[in-house]
Amino acid sequence: MVYTVTLNPSLDYVAAVETFRTGRINRTTREAIFPGGKGLNVSRVLKALGQESIALGFVADFTGQMIRVKMEDFGCTCRFVEAKNGFSRPNVKLHSEEETEINGKGPLIGAKELEEFYECLDDLAVGDYLVLAGSVPDCMPSDSYRKIMEYCQGKGVRFVVDATGEVLKEVLPYRPFLIKPNHHEIGEIFRCSVETEEELLFYGKKLQEMGAKNVLISRAGDGAILLTEEGDVLKSSAPKGRVVNSVGAGDSMVAGFLTGYLSTSDYKEALSLGVAAGSATAFHEDLATKEEIREVLINFH
Repeated sequence: MVYTVTLNPSLDYVAAVETFRTGRINRTTREAIFPGGKGLNVSRVLKALGQESIALGFVADFTGQMIRVKMEDFGCTCRFVEAKNGFSRPNVKLHSEEETEINGKGPLIGAKELEEFYECLDDLAVGDYLVLAGSVPDCMPSDSYRKIMEYCQGKGVRFVVDATGEVLKEVLPYRPFLIKPNHHEIGEIFRCSVETEEELLFYGKKLQEMGAKNVLISRAGDGAILLTEEGDVLKSSAPKGRVVNSVGAGDSMVAGFLTGYLSTSDYKEALSLGVAAGSATAFHEDLATKEEIREVLINFH
């Protein structure tokens, strides 16, 4: 089973305004509400591809209940812990001449809620995958991912971590099965500018030396590079298409990669499906469906 963790999920209100102006009333031309958060995005795309998962995390108040309802509408299984103080963050994403976002703070997570969350982790067993995606909220210790992975040591669980900076760096000794940095995030870790493919490969191998088994480097319009635990370097160009949405593309890549690997145990197939899923989401307003991903995959190959 795949488990995804979203410590601070959101309820995203996405609205389009033809010409947005501050200081006046603006009327939308279209709008939608989605559950947000990187782990939830992974669960949604996994479900679209036919791979079951269980979404873990914290929700609170009416916005939290709506997150649960929306996830269940997509067919996803959720095991959220109810926080008592505050409410799940509402995010406003405005599409106009420029994209503007207002992101909420989220609920406070107390000791009791944290204990309940760790009880959910007790269900993980040998062969399960735990996806840790996104940032850690201010109300939780910055090393929460490290503590979660430490708690799960000895269970035979494979970790997938999509995080940045020190959060990613400090979990590497726990030998994550997969990490998915981009060139900016690699540069942040090593405090340098990383631009060329040779530099990406050099620092990708450094991340493996630091503990990561497989390093999937996303390169946006230039595709992706996968450094495998077997010592192979696999490359994929990016499918051609018009990018209309960058939100969730990386999460879709993780979900596609996992689905491909779980289906075939082949890293080349996993990389292909990961790139196709990420690109399909980038080409559409919302996270890509199975049909949209399949269309990109067919045309790509």
